[in-house]
Amino acid sequence: MWATSSKFFIDVPYKLLLSCTQHPHLTIDSEMHLSDALLVWVDAYAEQLENFSRTGNDCHSIFRQVRISLLPLWFAAGKRRSRHFSKLFEESIDSIFRLMTVPPPFSVNFLGDGDVQHLRIRLTEYSKKVNLSGCPQITLAIMLLSVLPSSHAVEPALRNIVNQISLILESLEEGDKCLNLLCLLPMSSFEAVQEVDISKCQKLHLEAAIMCFSMSFPSIRTLKAAYLLNVKTTILHQLVQNFPLLCEVDLSSDISPLIPAQVSVVSSSPAITLSPSNKFFRVVDDPVDVTSSKRSGLSLSNITKLTLEGRSDLCDLDLQYISKFRASLQDLNLKGCISLTDVGISNLLCKCMKLHSIVVCDTSFGIKSVLALCSGISDHDNHPAACVGLKHNSLAFNLRKLHMGGCKGVDETSLLKLLSQTQMLKSLCLRDAHLVDQALHCFPGSSLEMLDVSNTMVSGAALAWIVRGNPGLKCLKVRGCRDMCQPESNTSGGEFSSSYTFKELYVELGKKCRLEEIALGWGFSCFSLEALQPAIMSLRSITVGLGGSLGENGLKQLSATCPMLESVIFHFQVISDTVITNMMTSLRNLRVLALCYCLGDISISSFNFSMPNLKKLQLERVTPWMTNNDLAILTQNCANLVELSLLGCKLLNSDSQQIISHGCPGLTSIHLEDCGEVTSNGVSSLLDCMALEDLLLRHNGPGIQKNFIFYASSKLPMLRKVSLDLCDASEGEFDIPDYDDMCFLSTVKIARCKSQRCNFNLPAQRRTVHKGTLVLVRNSKNLIRTVVKERL
Repeated sequence: MWATSSKFFIDVPYKLLLSCTQHPHLTIDSEMHLSDALLVWVDAYAEQLENFSRTGNDCHSIFRQVRISLLPLWFAAGKRRSRHFSKLFEESIDSIFRLMTVPPPFSVNFLGDGDVQHLRIRLTEYSKKVNLSGCPQITLAIMLLSVLPSSHAVEPALRNIVNQISLILESLEEGDKCLNLLCLLPMSSFEAVQEVDISKCQKLHLEAAIMCFSMSFPSIRTLKAAYLLNVKTTILHQLVQNFPLLCEVDLSSDISPLIPAQVSVVSSSPAITLSPSNKFFRVVDDPVDVTSSKRSGLSLSNITKLTLEGRSDLCDLDLQYISKFRASLQDLNLKGCISLTDVGISNLLCKCMKLHSIVVCDTSFGIKSVLALCSGISDHDNHPAACVGLKHNSLAFNLRKLHMGGCKGVDETSLLKLLSQTQMLKSLCLRDAHLVDQALHCFPGSSLEMLDVSNTMVSGAALAWIVRGNPGLKCLKVRGCRDMCQPESNTSGGEFSSSYTFKELYVELGKKCRLEEIALGWGFSCFSLEALQPAIMSLRSITVGLGGSLGENGLKQLSATCPMLESVIFHFQVISDTVITNMMTSLRNLRVLALCYCLGDISISSFNFSMPNLKKLQLERVTPWMTNNDLAILTQNCANLVELSLLGCKLLNSDSQQIISHGCPGLTSIHLEDCGEVTSNGVSSLLDCMALEDLLLRHNGPGIQKNFIFYASSKLPMLRKVSLDLCDASEGEFDIPDYDDMCFLSTVKIARCKSQRCNFNLPAQRRTVHKGTLVLVRNSKNLIRTVVKERL
């Protein structure tokens, strides 16, 4: 792993590299890392290797050492266009799907009596990380085969035990029998392993895997198990019991689109609520039981970092159990946990006094939670602007990170009080909050590195004051702040006596900061860019939104000033072929490009350059002229895209599907809206992008099959999000899947339109307008059907 990260790796001789890949102690994080490194090496020596093969030698021998059955699906799919090894990755995909289709009771028998080395996860006594993220083919049987000694892996008796365990898991029998069988296996122990990532391994039975890990990886400190739909939060108790050294846990899931502050609910009802099933390993559901376990001598927890982002199944009762980690918990992420209440969050905060990082964006975090953070601090409600008399014994004072974007339950007064007591903050997110200048003036900190005040009422002058006191600022997001050019004001309408003006914001940034990320809007111009120049020479990400205008000269200047840019996002800017061409040719590290609702004339010549590093491309209402030929050129030059979003490409047709899937086979996200007749003949070729996780198809032609949701989810093992429109349904409707039919889908959104007469009372002129959206959200507990007014 160290050698592959070196720039001199390409200088390793072929025979030495081959010998290394064959060595039994070869230590890597995953087969993907090995494969990727070899591809880099091969590309550097492509011409030499072709000459090498002409002499009768086989230059492909080195790739035969990669265990292609264990590659992440998205990685194998994305390499199908590899210049030298396309057949190898096709073979990898076939092997991955074969493993996924084998029923668990036969997961080992189907191998016969042959060698299973190609299915064993590469583990050595030096392994520190085991990264299986994005491998839907990984099952408990593969894990068990990997931790058995090589000499035992082919023994019929041990294979029979593995099959019995798989059968028990499939039939949901009592877990004690499974545990007894696990204890019969002579598992090897890999003491050096400290981190395991099994995110998106949907076929891996987590509870049983934890028992396996506890025997083979006893020193685990970090466990990542994100986007596993059937994993309940009560699994935390089992983790605490089995891994005494565990410090970090990530159980994230997709954030629900039904954020209460962002949607207007018409109706909502549970489509199904799961009844409690047999618990395999006596997972404790009742937080009170934890007290008894403590009395019995069981160690509670060393967990310092807990990430539960997007867990819509997380409730206040679960927080009571999490509060048992109060002796160690320092970093907590509850972003998008929409079922929590302000009372529940505040009770947790009152108990976890070692917290220094809190992420509660888009939750019910409100006034009670603010009071919990400020507890122990003198009340200065009578003199809120004074910002004096702070005590250092509160949770707020010790915070290094506070992200509470979208928390509408915090009013101006509470926010002012909170900010006046957060002196140690390094990262602060207040987007969409009730934030005014007075609150910023009460912020006493001088260590900010990240500040997000997007869509708030703050002025540029107040931000200039913040920037002057925080010279270490690296990330600033002020997009959507309509009052940027206004004078500073407090909530009562008066003005502060301050020497700062809006224009001085960029001057202060240029003098004080070295920015890596910036998001701007109202008031930003090419003149602002000139003042910013000293601060943005190392800039990696820029977003310019509504209200900002760089102009052609400013956009050209941007590429020259910021050569390290990796992400460029423009909304409502005036662009041209010259500008885009300049970016494509000069920004060689560009990974994200988004052009949304921009004005000006651009053509396919803007994209007629090879962009192998580009991973995400978003073109919204900027390429109405795009034809299938143009699309082919685009995908040919952006072959490594992972996310593609096209809006308003009205000349595309059903052949576009094959162009996309053939040109960018590794796509994990496809958004196509108002793109001509792309789905007029149904959806077929798009599903050849086998690693798709997010699929949006709207207003592209009424040809989508009625059973499309079920069909797509059964064909695409990684698919978690689907968004459709009834306008595109070939039969006027879609079959709504039940809980068991959704496979691994977490979110389904079906929008509905209605016909409406145009103005001027012209009976022949009608248009289609949005009416509502049906949203299905599935988690480990239930499936909820909700109708909202918004188009999600």
